[in-house]
Amino acid sequence: MKIPLTLSVLLFAACSNEKVHLADPVVQSLPVKSLVNGPQTTYMEYPASIKGTVDLELRPQISGLLDKIYINEGAQVRKGQILFKINDLPFKEALNNANATLQAAKAAALNARIEVDKLSPLVAAKVVSDFQLQSAKAAHQIALANLEQARAGVAAAKINLSYTVIKSPVSGYVGRLPKKQGSLVGPTDPVPLTQLSDTHDVHVYFSLAEADFIAFNARYPGASVTERLDKLPPVSLLLTDGSVYAVQGTVDMVDGQFDNQTGSITLRARFSNNNGLLRSGNTGKIRLPIDHKNVILIPQSATVEVQDKMFVYTVDSENKVARQPIEVMAASGSDYLVSNGLKSGQRIVVDGIDKLKDGDIIAPANTKSQAIAATSR
Repeated sequence: MKIPLTLSVLLFAACSNEKVHLADPVVQSLPVKSLVNGPQTTYMEYPASIKGTVDLELRPQISGLLDKIYINEGAQVRKGQILFKINDLPFKEALNNANATLQAAKAAALNARIEVDKLSPLVAAKVVSDFQLQSAKAAHQIALANLEQARAGVAAAKINLSYTVIKSPVSGYVGRLPKKQGSLVGPTDPVPLTQLSDTHDVHVYFSLAEADFIAFNARYPGASVTERLDKLPPVSLLLTDGSVYAVQGTVDMVDGQFDNQTGSITLRARFSNNNGLLRSGNTGKIRLPIDHKNVILIPQSATVEVQDKMFVYTVDSENKVARQPIEVMAASGSDYLVSNGLKSGQRIVVDGIDKLKDGDIIAPANTKSQAIAATSR
């Protein structure tokens, strides 16, 4: 009689002295962090535009041919340095003409004075009528007025001549030079000779929405804007390449009214720019620090979002994990500040949570906060 194969296997297993063992479940080793309440600083970032403390358009005050250009585009100039020269020959001749008019006016005034002096004794002797003397005196006053007018003409001619030499009103950097040598230039030209920016210090402008401005005033109370600004900590400037500008600045101005179009209000921060890195027209972001006295900070890598809710995995004393909902109040770099759902002393898994589920057992691997931050980034 043949014994079925299945029965043979069972008989073999029963007769064998060896025991069959199922494979033990794999326990994941995951980084774990113990939570501690403490002070933290978060940052609010706002788009910003950078301007020089002085940004101006340089225009001629007289019309004429641009004779010389003494600077190159983008050059750094000092206050009082000569930048342009307009052909001065017409203005020198205008000054000569004004001087000649002045000399003629002086002679006419002297002649009128002589006439008054001649008639005065004759009127006293009743040789001529008083009417002639009064007419002479009136002519003398007209001559004196013409003399003052001539003097003013000379002064105006000198001023116009001085306008042929255009100097830098401030120290700073020159912009583009759209006008070339030989161009006809004038005060009403739509395009200036150049633009000049004083960027020894720079002004960085940024805007707060109405709700943010209300929170700003609540965070830094004071009887006046000046008092609130005095309580503000220094601010940082984030450049377009992601780097932080080496020098911190101070907020020194709040606009007097909201922009009706955007519903925001403009603030200004001042930064030193001794190295000349910043130029007028640059953009970036202003970082406003916000201090929190007693909060819990967790890495963003420790969280998972499910249906618009944020969760972390807590670890109990038996190393069993459980999914815990949390509320986040703010972000700080690669971390979250938790306002509700966690408390000091709890442990959470800080990375590798994608395959975890409630009830899993893990092997905690303690991780320093510095390493956690590096992992989350």
